[in-house]
Amino acid sequence: MLAIRVIPCLDVKNGRVVKGTRFKNLLDSGCPLELARAYEEQGADELVFLDIVATSEERQTQIQLIEKLREVLSIPFMVGGGIRTVQDAADLLEAGADKISVNSAAVENPRILFDIANRFGSQCTVLAIDAALFPDGYRVVTRSGQTETTLEAVNWAKRGVKLGAGEILLTSIGHDGTKSGYDLRLITDISRATGVPVIASGGAGTLQDFATAIQAGASAVLAASVFHNRIFTVAEVKQFLWTRGFEVRL
Repeated sequence: MLAIRVIPCLDVKNGRVVKGTRFKNLLDSGCPLELARAYEEQGADELVFLDIVATSEERQTQIQLIEKLREVLSIPFMVGGGIRTVQDAADLLEAGADKISVNSAAVENPRILFDIANRFGSQCTVLAIDAALFPDGYRVVTRSGQTETTLEAVNWAKRGVKLGAGEILLTSIGHDGTKSGYDLRLITDISRATGVPVIASGGAGTLQDFATAIQAGASAVLAASVFHNRIFTVAEVKQFLWTRGFEVRL
């Protein structure tokens, strides 16, 4: 059994880490470099860095910030936001990113997943899915929750894996920032359908929430609010999981 990963997320806007609820009402949470250093010291297995306005502003993720993150981090980190071409991915990997997360661009041009995986490997290629529950089931939403699509989430996940994605970053918009627990149904459906590691995102509020997400099928658990607001540390989450019998790196 592979060790469960605990992953803080840095949603960045205008050079600052922000966090809201269901992608709205964003509040400042601090400096990305300071938070990155703190989370590594706490024992984070990885970090996720998302430039949440790069796509809507039709620009690439800020390369200089990625280079600065690499200077202060020794753990792996994933970068997403504004990645529209293989060259965008190459620039970010060259700047220090370990994985590339593609969301809106993959919906608009699924071929990008194949191209990134073909050039850099599936281990570097992450399909990010923001899903919302509609009367007809879970559907994919893009552009930071602004654009609804007709894509059914499970079918899109399976297609993304076939195209080359080696991992899925799965966010339930309805649970994001609510601290009401992860969307267990969505996690189970996606993990069973794809067979690749799923990073569960959206809803962590208690230590038990992390354990429950893993039991639902997640290979990694991501959180932001509970870490930024110092409700508990990464080390406390990992210690809790270890006491519950999960394999973690302490």
